[in-house]
Amino acid sequence: MIDFGTDEWAKAFMEQINRSEAYAEAAKTWEGDFYFIIESEEHYPEPLHVYVDLWHGVCREAFAAADPSVKDPIFRMSGPLENWRRVIDKTLDPLQGLLTRQFKLQGDMVKIMRAVKAAQELVNCTALVPTKFPE
Repeated sequence: MIDFGTDEWAKAFMEQINRSEAYAEAAKTWEGDFYFIIESEEHYPEPLHVYVDLWHGVCREAFAAADPSVKDPIFRMSGPLENWRRVIDKTLDPLQGLLTRQFKLQGDMVKIMRAVKAAQELVNCTALVPTKFPE
């Protein structure tokens, strides 16, 4: 099991994305990078930033950013740990989470909504990472 939000987790996520033929097909026209931000709470005194660079169906780079100023992605999606856990467990669709304000997005929501299938396949990739959450 890999601790969620760590650099090791980000690298395992990148591997799953790059193995996924379904993601490659669904995201073949997607261009954009993200910070997925786990908001601070009792287990995380500071927010965690997981950077993911997605480009035409592949992940070119992924890491946990100790200093979020190292990248300036076009999207920043943030939410509490419990909501990220629900996404990985596939009990919360991230787009539905955005629409119901369980997540916050900085970036072009229209572009995200045009890539629903790619987003679904990205979630499928997260579910393949053996993830350990803090208790």
